[in-house]
Amino acid sequence: MSLDDKLDAVVAKHDELSDRLATHDSPGSADYVQMIRELADLGPLVEAIGAYRKAERERLDAEALLVEPDSDGEMRALAEQELQDLKERLPTLEQQVKLLLLPKDAADSRNVVLEVRAGTGGDEAALFAGELLRMYQRYAEAHGWRFEMLDHSETEIGGCKEASAAVTGPEVFARLKFESGVHRVQRVPVTESGGRIHTSAATVAVLPEPEEVEVAVEDSDLRIDTYRSQGAGGQHVNTTDSAVRITHLPSGIVVQCQDEKSQHKNKAKAMKVLRARLYDQQRQQQADEIAAERRSQVGSGDRSERLRTYNFPQGRVTDHRINLTLYKLDKVMTGEALDEIIEALIAEDQAARLAAVE
Repeated sequence: MSLDDKLDAVVAKHDELSDRLATHDSPGSADYVQMIRELADLGPLVEAIGAYRKAERERLDAEALLVEPDSDGEMRALAEQELQDLKERLPTLEQQVKLLLLPKDAADSRNVVLEVRAGTGGDEAALFAGELLRMYQRYAEAHGWRFEMLDHSETEIGGCKEASAAVTGPEVFARLKFESGVHRVQRVPVTESGGRIHTSAATVAVLPEPEEVEVAVEDSDLRIDTYRSQGAGGQHVNTTDSAVRITHLPSGIVVQCQDEKSQHKNKAKAMKVLRARLYDQQRQQQADEIAAERRSQVGSGDRSERLRTYNFPQGRVTDHRINLTLYKLDKVMTGEALDEIIEALIAEDQAARLAAVE
């Protein structure tokens, strides 16, 4: 199918949905809401198609004017200038249309469960994991997203053994999905008396949150244990068994939550994390089953890869998947410059997907 045929099909689909909505007799029904969503998704693409086709018509008009024998010199000069401008604009407009035509990841609009864990490096790894968690919290706040801590296990010196948080807002997974993997830090630890640079690591998992109907969890598949919440160093922080640990027996996945004083609230939060992990597991299995799936580093979701290095002595951050280095470590850690890396990763992913279909 040619590009024009694809664009015709999109415009026809948009017009069909508009007509059906105008005559729909059950506003508010599930079918009506679904059509509203589809129409909203097609809106930016239809707008881009309109701009691209308008420029194409203007190009043809300018070319026709240049070969028109009755056109005067001034008109020809204007047409030549317009044609030059259009030839420069059209590739950009066409590229924009092609990008919008790319199939979206169905999970891009989802909220996420963000998990951060200390890796190799002991106390220093835990301190770095805590800094990563704060970086994502600030980034979420800058984007107007809600950041709700689900579980947080601290070390005695204020580091983070592991933590999970629910991040809620528009297009959260679309922007955070490339953060899943191993993040490495190089710096002199506060506990190092000799001034030597150490390398430590933390892992990040960004799990799209599923709709409840997408992940079937049977009560018989769960083992639920309760215990007293513990703080840093293992001390009990309350006197009731409010903390909850849930084991999903078929998969072996274990989740726990102790942030709330209510056992009921801790259980609800733990179930949120469990569903997100099960949904992520399903997505990974589906991806593995597609033999021809693109195997680029960007977007592969392989959490064994070293994604990024944060070098504090040099003040730089390097994303190894796209060989991007920014000497803005302080602004990245506050979330302020994180978008520069994320935008570059999105652009690389789009370019790779375009190359695969052209």
